[in-house]
This record gives sequence, C-alpha cells and structure tokens, in this order.
Amino acid sequence: MKRNKKDIIQLLETIAIYLELKGENPFRIAAYRKAAQGLERDVRSLNEMDDFTKVPGIGKGTNDLIVEFLETGTSETLQTLEKEVPAGLIPLLQLPGLGGKRLAVLYKELNVVDATTLKAACMDGKISKVKGFGQKTVANILEALENMHKRPERLPVASMLQIASDVEAHLETIPEINKFSIAGSLRRLQETIKDIDFIIATEKKEKVRDALLQMNGVKDIIASGDTKVAVTLHGQYDVNVDFRLVHDKEFSTTLHHFTGSKDHNVRMRQLAKSRGEKINEYGVEVEETNELLHFESEEAFFHHFGLHYIPPEMRENTGEVEKFTKEINVLDQREIRGDLHMHTTWSDGAESVEEMVNYARKLGYSYIAITDHSKFLRVANGLNETRLRKQREEIAALNEKYDDIHIFAGVEMDILPNGNLDFSDDFLQEMDLVIAAIHSSFDQTEEQIMKRLYTALENPYVDIIAHPTGRLIGRRKGYRVNVEKLIEKARETNTVLELNANPMRFDLATEWLMKAQDARVTIAINTDAHRTGTFHHMEYGVRMGKKAWLKKESVLNTWDLKKLQEYLNRNK
Repeated sequence: MKRNKKDIIQLLETIAIYLELKGENPFRIAAYRKAAQGLERDVRSLNEMDDFTKVPGIGKGTNDLIVEFLETGTSETLQTLEKEVPAGLIPLLQLPGLGGKRLAVLYKELNVVDATTLKAACMDGKISKVKGFGQKTVANILEALENMHKRPERLPVASMLQIASDVEAHLETIPEINKFSIAGSLRRLQETIKDIDFIIATEKKEKVRDALLQMNGVKDIIASGDTKVAVTLHGQYDVNVDFRLVHDKEFSTTLHHFTGSKDHNVRMRQLAKSRGEKINEYGVEVEETNELLHFESEEAFFHHFGLHYIPPEMRENTGEVEKFTKEINVLDQREIRGDLHMHTTWSDGAESVEEMVNYARKLGYSYIAITDHSKFLRVANGLNETRLRKQREEIAALNEKYDDIHIFAGVEMDILPNGNLDFSDDFLQEMDLVIAAIHSSFDQTEEQIMKRLYTALENPYVDIIAHPTGRLIGRRKGYRVNVEKLIEKARETNTVLELNANPMRFDLATEWLMKAQDARVTIAINTDAHRTGTFHHMEYGVRMGKKAWLKKESVLNTWDLKKLQEYLNRNK
C-alpha cells in the first residue's frame, strides 16, 4: 500500500495520543506532535523528501520511525504502545469533554480502562472527586456512554460505501460468481442506509453460499439458504448484509426489484399491469400465456416497457417512469471536464500541486483549480497572501510545463465569524478562482450565518460557495442557514453553489440542488480532494447530480475552458 504524508502525520499523532494516555513525559509527547506539525507545514509531498531530519521538529529517532513505517507498513513503537495501553481507552477519546490528558488522569487515578469502568466511576461518584470533573461534565459523559453503542436505525452512506467495498473485494475472489451488484438504498445512493443488499448470479449456489460465510468479520449468520444468505458484520456498529442468489437469466429483474425504491417498483408494476403483465423479482409474466420473460440487462428490462434506462439514483417515483418514455439529458461523468476544489501539501493536503495535476491529467481533465485553505484556518496550515503568491508561481510554472491541462490558482477562503472575508478585494482580484466557505462558529444564529454568507455572495470576486450548509451526514447538522434565501441570493449575484462530492457531506443535499437548478443557479460538483485517492468521489457527486435531475448546462465544471474563464473573469 502506497503511503502519503498524511499517513505519517496520523502515525505520529497516534503515538502522541498513546503516550498521553500512558501519562508519559510531556516533552516526549510534544516532540511527536511537533514532528507531525513540521510535516504538515512542509509544502513538499512525501515523494519530494529525501531526508526527514531536514524537516523542523524531526530528529534521528523520529526519522528512523518514519523510515521503518514506510518500508514495513508498521511501527514497532506504536505496536508496543498498543500493548501497554488498554484498548478500551481509545474509543473513549470520542466522548465529549475527554481528551488524552483527562483520560490519562482517570486511567491513573481511578483505573478507568473502558466504557464499563468509566460508567462505574461516574455512577459511584468517584469521578466527581477528580479535579476538573464537575457535575455537568459527568452528566455529559453518562449521556455519551448511553449513546455510544446504540446503533442508529440508519447509518451514514460514507461508512456503508466502505463496508460494501470490502464485501465486493471478497466477492471478487469467489470464482463461482458470474456477476454481482449492490442493490437497495445504497445503490440508489440514499444519504443514510439501514442494511446492505447484494444480488449474485451463479449456477453453483451452494459453493457461493459456503464462500460467503467465510467472509472476514462475520459475527452472526442470519440466513443460509439456496436463494438467500444473510450475515451480520462486526464493526463500530453491526451491519446486516443480505445476498440474493439467482440464476443468470433472473439477475436483471431481481436487481431491479431489490434496488427499489418501493414507490418506483409500484409504479413499474402499474405500467406492467396496463400491458397485461406482472413484474416479480424473477422476471416479467405475460398474463395471457403465463410466459415468464427474462432480460439480459436492466436496459433491456426498461426497453421492454418502452422506457429508456433509468439510473438507480433516479428511481424514487419522482416522475421518472413518465419522463423516460423519451431520452432524457442525464448527467454523465464523462461530461465532467475538471475539479475546482482540492487541497495540496501547501495546506492540509497529502500530495503536492504537481502530483494532483498529474493525477487529473490521467483522468483526462481539461482543467483543475488548486484551492488550499486561507490564513484564518491555522489548524489546516492555511495560506496568507505571501504564500498564495508563491504558490501561484509554482502553478504558473506547471501551466508552462503541461499543455494538456489548465491549472487555476485558487483559494478556499474562510468567511470569518465577524462577517468579514479573510482577504481584501484587492488581493482577491489576483486569484483565478475564489471559493468562500464557513469553517467556524457553527453555533451562531441564522441571522449571523446569513450575514456571513451574504458578505461572500455579494463580493464580486467570490465565485463559489463551498459545502453551503456545513453538514456532515450522521455527524453534524451544519450551521443555521436559510437555504432558500441562499439560493435566491446566489441567483441574484450569479454565484455558484457547490455540490461537495465527498460522501460524508453531499452538500448541497438533493432537494436543494433541485431548487437551485429551478432558480437557474449554477452548481459546481467538486471533490474537495485532500489526496489523489479521493478524486474518485467525483463519481458520487455525479450520481447525486443525477438524483437531483441536474442538467449538464447547470453544472459549472462541464463547461469548456473558455466559457469557464469568461465566468471567472466576469467582474475583473
């Protein structure tokens, strides 16, 4: 597995946390954190570093640890610490009000080693006698412990996509499987998912069933029959995965049936009934002759009913059955010409500008925008005016070097808590592309939040509002934004709103994307990539665009370079 700078930074920070939990010397803990900060602030990528000791904060010992990690993929120091520190302490770091230092105190003074011992210390009053743990803190800890292992009915799509990817990797190893596909709400890319469904075509069901039960992480076997295998996979939250085993000829109709949605399936059955047919999961039955029809593909299935292929994301009974009687302008990933929001080693990204450029070239992009964080976001090593001008010099050199892609020198600029922008208008005019975003003071009132957003929208040099609601699906609702007013103001000021393609965000959400398009607001589908490995999130962004019925002309980064440049220079 290829490592990048972020992997090393995470390793160093993890070691610091373990040392903190052990109650080690603060200077030793600080040394690892300084080494991590030194790497974070260094604008070079891992491939460009030949001697880590030249990075501020990294000495010989830390250098040896990094080299060991890069060569072996492991760290003996971390492995030793993992044996010395109770494993049950690590999940407790996620609880509000508990950091490494405070947990170390509880571990040392009360022998708190896991959630059970922490709860006991809260209940018997011992924890309240420890300095810094008042009644409110104890109440918050108890509430968090209560919810810690309580599985929500539906889980965020990002975590379910990862689990599904792991399952798919196992399915690829089973030779008796002819083809398979994910189904259900995850295939439709719903924001939250209850469980995961797969359809498998095979003529050797018993062998496939046995191989499925050998999958890593199986905690419980719910069903193990000829047509259905269902298991529970162990993780932070247990997840049920259902596998439907069918013959090759049944695959397409079964896949359609179990993809749903329920309302879409009802509408399709109504259409079939009007033709004297019945749809079931194994085929289409002609009522007059009792013949059961099968289809080579879902495309053929839809064509049978006089419909063009309906993408899974659009099967929500929002008019797709009626509209797809004719060819619809469905957004296609091949129409995406570039990505206009990404980060590099200049701020909190994992790879250099040139590495991001070369990966974009491999994808066939016509253009990209480098948009590292601005100076307010110190935690992300944000860039001030001097550093941004220096970065622009590097981007200009790369534009000279490569003639098959255009690189915009951009910035993701913070909209400050006081309502001001992080840079002056004079400086913003220098940038090729300006993204404005809120990263702080999420607890402000709607009036304060809207004032901040209006400041950005009304600025003639702001091109895009990034992740406009600030939400993280299943983790954070975001700030108090009136999205209808945001859309209205974006239309008035001709400012683009972002569909952030990171599956943790999908921000803007589908309903707002629809309203934005109806209001003739342009949408930019961006990955917000912090490493080349997350460029692939564009696929999810396009699929969410389909779900919202976005048209090509509504999406900024389907435009050709000349049209895009005209937009970016509209007020200059």
